[in-house]
Amino acid sequence: MKLSKEKKAILSTILCLIFMIAGFMLEKSGTTFYPIIFILAIVFGGFKQTKEGLISTFEDKHLNVDLLMALAAIGACIIGNWFEGAMLTFIFCLSGALEEYTTNKSKKEIASLMNLQPETALLFDNGKTTEVSVDTLEIGDTLLVPKGSSIPIDGQLAAGTSTIDEAAITGESVPVEKSASDLLFGGTINLGEAFTMTVTKNSEDTLFAKIIRLVDEAQNTPSQTASFIEKLENTYVKIVLITIPLMILIPYFFLGWSWNESFYRGMVLLVVASPCALVASATPATLAAISNGARNGVLFKGGVYLENLAALKAVAFDKTGTLTKGKPIVTDAIFLSDKQKAVDILVAMERHSTHPLAQAVIDRFDEESTTHYEQLDVKNVVGFGMETTINSTVWRLGKISFADTSSITSDILEQIEQLQADGKTVIYLFEGETIVAYLGLLDVPKPEAKSIITYFKQVGVHTTMITGDQERTAAAVANELEIDEIHANCLPEDKTILIKQQKERYGVNAMVGDGINDAPALANAAIGVAMGGGTDIAMDVADVVLMQNDLEKLQMSHLLSKKLKRIVMQNILFSAFVICLLVLSNFFQIISLPLGVIGHEGSTILVILNGLRLLKTIPIEHVKTKAQTPLKPLNSYSRSESSI
Repeated sequence: MKLSKEKKAILSTILCLIFMIAGFMLEKSGTTFYPIIFILAIVFGGFKQTKEGLISTFEDKHLNVDLLMALAAIGACIIGNWFEGAMLTFIFCLSGALEEYTTNKSKKEIASLMNLQPETALLFDNGKTTEVSVDTLEIGDTLLVPKGSSIPIDGQLAAGTSTIDEAAITGESVPVEKSASDLLFGGTINLGEAFTMTVTKNSEDTLFAKIIRLVDEAQNTPSQTASFIEKLENTYVKIVLITIPLMILIPYFFLGWSWNESFYRGMVLLVVASPCALVASATPATLAAISNGARNGVLFKGGVYLENLAALKAVAFDKTGTLTKGKPIVTDAIFLSDKQKAVDILVAMERHSTHPLAQAVIDRFDEESTTHYEQLDVKNVVGFGMETTINSTVWRLGKISFADTSSITSDILEQIEQLQADGKTVIYLFEGETIVAYLGLLDVPKPEAKSIITYFKQVGVHTTMITGDQERTAAAVANELEIDEIHANCLPEDKTILIKQQKERYGVNAMVGDGINDAPALANAAIGVAMGGGTDIAMDVADVVLMQNDLEKLQMSHLLSKKLKRIVMQNILFSAFVICLLVLSNFFQIISLPLGVIGHEGSTILVILNGLRLLKTIPIEHVKTKAQTPLKPLNSYSRSESSI
């Protein structure tokens, strides 16, 4: 049976410990061959690190701490300190095993995702099902998904309805109801009855596959701090290797130390000056933070983007689908005559339209409608709206210019102007030439939008809304959210120019968007953030993806980045302090080799454990702010009620 790297590291550590203890007992009992047992401990515990150190030195031309530890263990044995050499190897091996465990624990999110990804599917053809590999499926194939089974690939529900558990994709525990033509994602689970689906993407292009690639790429892309420390390690090791002979020779020739004492102090210096803890300051912590994000539905394409988020100075948001729900709702409904009759006709006429405004009206009034006009003949009047005839009366729905407006009173016109000033789209229902109702519709902000804007303003990050929508509508949303800066009527190139300007002005800036028109701006921002429900191109060019479409996850990511920065800085300062303290203690002959080993490797273990704290999810109450306010309630008025 082939052992994993983690199990091999644990086994090596255990064998090293066993032989070290055995050697110690044999040495105390006076047995002459005890050095052989210590050598076995050093070989079992240090083979992997020594091999990696030599490969890095000769093939990659890069000196690292593994080589220093091997030299220190050999040096301790040369001067007869067999136990110290074995103990050094054991603790170094133990810290290596712990780091391997940390890395594997940090990467468990991608492993769990891989396990959730189905490998086979039931191909449905001419009433028969055949089990085939997911890799062989083609776009347009029909599949059967039994109850309780994982959906094998992205596609569309062919017919009927079902309940789908999408927690693997979105992190949301509440199942989603799906009906015919709704999108289905591979790796999610069918909780309802069996259904058929049509394949819409190849296996390598599914959302699930993209998530796995993003997490994998992120965990193999080091942060700036980790890259800097890796470069520093090579230079630092060279300095240590030059300093060791000087540490041995200068005290021997000029300070009157004995050769054994001078060589011993050189070996201690070789141990305590090695930057093991410094090297482990950033990478394990960054891996843990990336895994934390993946578990909470935030995918970082590299450690550098997670690290940079802590230095964020400006963030720009697209409006539609990012700050807002992406579809209008009826916020105001004013009926001037028989409300029930007007509602029935509104719903009947809008059923003949596919316009988003029509769907908003149906969503609002469908349950209130009591009379259904099944055979209604509705005509589209280009540039105005729709009209129909009911019992010899012409009904018109659309713009105010659709009918004679001379009968509209100044009070009503004033109310309409106020709705338009609030950025709302107003549609009108006319009975003949008489206005009987008018509705205000608006793409309202998401419930969490107010919270996220308030948070960024509180921490000193400049907020901007960039949208292609008209200025009044943009201002209505921006004013409710209290955004610092607004730019409306923006084309994709306008958004890109604004993002470049903010990048020059603020340094680290972010762009949050979801559409094709946001892609150039996302690519040009220091950090591009895409909404998971957005377009493929937006997710492809972005540096961070919010899989759940939840803006609060951006706030969580910012808090996670700041925590990462704090922990890495703690690790660097702590490891540097320990190295300086141990080096000075060795120069003044205060510290022994065993204590040097414990102090050095102990600090490495503490640094790794400190980084593991980033695996802990930030509590949701720390993410939400008290400044969050509820959205304004829908206003529905008849003529006898108060005006708006």
